[in-house]
Amino acid sequence: MQAKHNAMDLATKILIVDDDKGIRTVVSEFLGKHGYQTATAANPVEMRRMLEIGSFDLIVLDVMMPKEDGLTALRSLGPNAPPVIMLSAVGSDIDRVVGLEMGADDYLAKPCNPRELLARIRAVLRRKAAAQAVLDQAMEMRAQARQTGEIRAEARQTGAGEAVTEGEAQDVSAIRSGSGANGLYFEGWRMDLDMRLLFDPDGRMITLTEGEFRLLLAFAQHPRRVVTRDQLLEWSRGGDADHFDRAIDVQLSRLRRKMTDAGSSGVSELIRTVRNEGYVFVPHVTRS
Repeated sequence: MQAKHNAMDLATKILIVDDDKGIRTVVSEFLGKHGYQTATAANPVEMRRMLEIGSFDLIVLDVMMPKEDGLTALRSLGPNAPPVIMLSAVGSDIDRVVGLEMGADDYLAKPCNPRELLARIRAVLRRKAAAQAVLDQAMEMRAQARQTGEIRAEARQTGAGEAVTEGEAQDVSAIRSGSGANGLYFEGWRMDLDMRLLFDPDGRMITLTEGEFRLLLAFAQHPRRVVTRDQLLEWSRGGDADHFDRAIDVQLSRLRRKMTDAGSSGVSELIRTVRNEGYVFVPHVTRS
């Protein structure tokens, strides 16, 4: 008897992009048997056309395609694009690093076991759902805190006294700041180490790839000292990683840009470049 499908699977739409019709068919049919809704595209042009007319929860994107390869197609996706899992017959470490640096959520070498691909898809979707849940909670908390402030202001204006108890106000403050969570704090920023999320000083969640989060974590765990590219690579990827200096530079550039795009000033002063030496994470860091 076939197992019941996960409710999330039944509502999930996946776009499979590969120039090989046989692979598109095999992957689409396999995922369909496991309850996913699927659509296919033979090239990035078709992919973008389908993204314009429909909504998808995840993209499985082949790297080695003629005319426009998968990495170029990945670069063309906007910030609101769904998560991407890259598939490539070229499975070297440097290709994997480049794909992840450019924003892919996972990278799998071909040929791959369809069950492994299924497991990777479910893992990426779980992370996406967890991040969305935290974002929804943060928005609810901000609305709750704003309402609390409005009620207190109205009470003061009418002389009706405090409309919210001290305990309630402390609860709202704790919710907004994330106090009690396993986190790191610096200059108003908060890193939630359990959920692997970053929040700016206004409480907005900043979307980071796993690699970007690990890089920022490496900085935050070694603040106010010069760290080299090799040290950052070892701390963020492990001692067995090959030392591609440029990979760290590219990743740091993306991290700085995302934090700056969040509308926060002074980001460049958080991570300073020390010429011919490395970098310094300037702020004091505290841990909850």
